[in-house]
Amino acid sequence: MEYSEKVMDHFMNPRNVGEMEDASGIGEVGNPKCGDVMRFYLKIKDGVIEDAKFKTFGCGAAIATSSMATEMVKGKTIEDAIKITNKVVADALGGLPPIKMHCSVLAEEALESALTDYFKKQGEPEDKVKKLKAEAGIMDHDH
Repeated sequence: MEYSEKVMDHFMNPRNVGEMEDASGIGEVGNPKCGDVMRFYLKIKDGVIEDAKFKTFGCGAAIATSSMATEMVKGKTIEDAIKITNKVVADALGGLPPIKMHCSVLAEEALESALTDYFKKQGEPEDKVKKLKAEAGIMDHDH
């Protein structure tokens, strides 16, 4: 199985690793029984993601997709961040082997989960992220 240089770089030198005590939203996805678990932390101010951190337990592709996804959302509005799908993350990494595409899906789901947590804390409906994705014309994951 061949990984791109970008995947290896984000695996060997992951960006934004860590926890965030004052996170606006926290999302966790995955299955601790079988392996990959991702936790994303977002700091959001005035609708803009000011900072993003992650803690991931998983394979190299899971760490690389977490690293890339957190890099991609920083400085973006929530509306732009929801457009970062698993395919966008995988493409930014120079592609992923088909057997590892689920890692990019987890990264997208962790981002969605953190945004959902943020909206919940703001008193917004739980399906706000899904509605924003639908308005942006974004379909479900591209495996």
